[in-house]
Amino acid sequence: MKFTLSWLKEYLDTDATLDEVSAKLTAIGLEVEGIEDRAKSMQGFVIGHVVSAEKHPDADKLQCLVVDTGTEQLKVVCGAPNAKAGMKGVFAPAGSYIPGLDVTLKKTSIRGQESNGMMCSEKELELSDEHKGIIELPQDAQTGAPAAPALGIDDPVIEINLTPNRGDCAGIYGIARDLAAAGLGTLKPLETPVVKGAFKSPVTVETQDEEACPLFIGRYIKGVKNGPSPKWLHDRLAAIGLRPISVLVDITNYFTVALNRPMHVFDADKLKGGIHVRLSRKGETLEALNDKSYTLEDGMTAVCDDSGVLGLGGIIGGVPSSVDENTVNVFLEVAYFDPVRTAKTGQKLQIDSDARYRFERGIDPGFAAPGAELATKMILDLCGGVASETVIAGAAPDITHVISYAPERLKLLGGMDLAEDRQKQILSTLGFGVKADGKAWAVKTPSWRHDLQGSADIVEEVLRIEGYDNIPPVIVRPENGERPQTLSTLAKRAATLRRLLAARGMYETVTWSFMDDATADLFGANKQQNKKAMTLTNPISQDLSVMRPSILPNLVAAAGRNTDRGHPDACLFEIGNCYHSPEAEGQVMMATGLRTGAAVPRHWSGPARDVDAYDAKADALAVLESCGVNVANLQISDDVPEWYHPGRAGALRLGPAVLAYFGELHPAVLDAMKREEKCAGFEVFLQDIPQPRNKGPRRELLRPSPFQPVRRDFAFVVAAEVAAEKLIRAIKGVDKTLISHVDIFDVYTGKGVEPGTKSVALGVTLQPVEKTLTDEEINAVCAKIVESVAKQTGGTLRG
Repeated sequence: MKFTLSWLKEYLDTDATLDEVSAKLTAIGLEVEGIEDRAKSMQGFVIGHVVSAEKHPDADKLQCLVVDTGTEQLKVVCGAPNAKAGMKGVFAPAGSYIPGLDVTLKKTSIRGQESNGMMCSEKELELSDEHKGIIELPQDAQTGAPAAPALGIDDPVIEINLTPNRGDCAGIYGIARDLAAAGLGTLKPLETPVVKGAFKSPVTVETQDEEACPLFIGRYIKGVKNGPSPKWLHDRLAAIGLRPISVLVDITNYFTVALNRPMHVFDADKLKGGIHVRLSRKGETLEALNDKSYTLEDGMTAVCDDSGVLGLGGIIGGVPSSVDENTVNVFLEVAYFDPVRTAKTGQKLQIDSDARYRFERGIDPGFAAPGAELATKMILDLCGGVASETVIAGAAPDITHVISYAPERLKLLGGMDLAEDRQKQILSTLGFGVKADGKAWAVKTPSWRHDLQGSADIVEEVLRIEGYDNIPPVIVRPENGERPQTLSTLAKRAATLRRLLAARGMYETVTWSFMDDATADLFGANKQQNKKAMTLTNPISQDLSVMRPSILPNLVAAAGRNTDRGHPDACLFEIGNCYHSPEAEGQVMMATGLRTGAAVPRHWSGPARDVDAYDAKADALAVLESCGVNVANLQISDDVPEWYHPGRAGALRLGPAVLAYFGELHPAVLDAMKREEKCAGFEVFLQDIPQPRNKGPRRELLRPSPFQPVRRDFAFVVAAEVAAEKLIRAIKGVDKTLISHVDIFDVYTGKGVEPGTKSVALGVTLQPVEKTLTDEEINAVCAKIVESVAKQTGGTLRG
């Protein structure tokens, strides 16, 4: 958002300097991005009077001038064809820097003639591309005076960085209002004239969708003359980087910047019938004013006449109905368009415009009628003509609402103790309506503020105007004897897991919390357990329109970018939130990891191996164990989400609660994401992990047994569908104290084993803690193991 200092002071009665204005803007949250003061760069440039101009004796295209600088007369060699005696122009003495040439002048001799500076063209001063001749100033310009004021560039240009919620400051008047509230002057009231209509408008207006366009105001003005803008209007727009086009177009741009009131003008003689606003139909086209053609989709706000689409509401107009130098009858549009629909249309069609920038942030619906009157008066003043009666379709929506506010919340939330009268004064100056009823205030928001929702917003308004620098500092360290506040269990787990996963060779990533809708659908949005995707109403792009239901797709995309750049074996993790609709789970903290490519690279010592489900399982178990879960008590099931590979993935459960998923990703999902490499990942639900039950050490001290452990191997023949975990649990359940470890070291099918069965070989470790086991005791335990396996799995000891 750019504006000049003098333009600001047209609405703000202040004697503040440029530096004071700049400092206050940043202090109240309107951060100054830059200040362009071209007058500073032209210090030393003066108005020069050409006393004489004679032909150069040794060059046909050069002239020898004598230039009066106000203090002396200097010889200057000039090649401009329009240089002549008696004219006045911009003189740059020796030592001046010429930005358009990137040179610093010095006294020199050109073809044997002395030259002590130069007379400048607009291109040499970077005022325009004009370079056919030197600048010619009016004869009443004072010789020797600084050149910048005569050129109209002595007005500093300020650029501020607006946050998306401050659409009210996308107009200079809104900025002046904030500065006035901060004590940097007095806001000048806008005088809104009433222009009486002389005839009934021949063009009618209708809004067929009041959600997309709640209000449309139009006015027919006949007998106008559309030509170049007057100098004051031309210079103001040019100073902030807008290209002056014609007086009618420049008037609409003036109101857009000055009062945050975008509007549009049609050549009334090019309209076919009345104007109506409706939703577009797929396939309709628009030849826009930015010299591009667009094919519309269903549901875009279209401003139309009987011939078709004239423009996109709140975004851009069309060429067929645009005004030009031949326009004599004009129809003025002042409307209010839905911010969300405007933003979505602009994103889909990739159209950026000053109107869209303001409409999607929210303009003042209550200023439409006054804006139409002000624009009508300016058109009549600058272009002449006669105005019709106003035609109106719809009504301005009331976006104001009342917020309950207690003045003491300023101290509670903002740490500032401010008198109630001062708080009320700040809010009133900002346009709020304040009704005090005891301790509770009813604060009515102004119609130009779309971003205010609760009492915390009121606190922020008071704080920024009074000054964040005035918040008293407080000591954040605990006082003597106080214990510092400890981290929550979830925060501790996150910190521990970052170190753990990094130690396992994984790299931490921080990815977007958003993704596109198609990818979100692949990972469970709108499908899994009736969880609805959280779609943003105003996304920064269509590729980031949905809050992520899982971190895995972001890790797959990150790993893919590494693969595409020659780094195929990625090991990535992220600890962060995933999002579902509030009626489902809302926000869930996850620890998510992904491995791609080779788990074991090619090497002479052994064969290479791609990542698989067991790598992801090991990572998930390590995470759970680090969080205090006894992984020996976990159950494994195969009921995993659809983005995992069936048969190569599992869920880790503790009772009915799912603590983690792990496994290879489904080939169809990877194919939809255009990835060919193998991927194995895990997702751990950190919030579902049980809290520690005691405040003592997480594990008991190690007490190694002095007695020799005993290992016995078993081979059981079981049905092919029996899970290995069931075998292990059947064995461990025989004696949980004595049996310290069970592992599977072989699974066999084939000759010697009946079809539909498999042979599973297990190693069982017995660890006595009280005495050395006898052969009889060992045999008794082995018999119980065989009996338990037979009872729980139907397995038999292989002969």
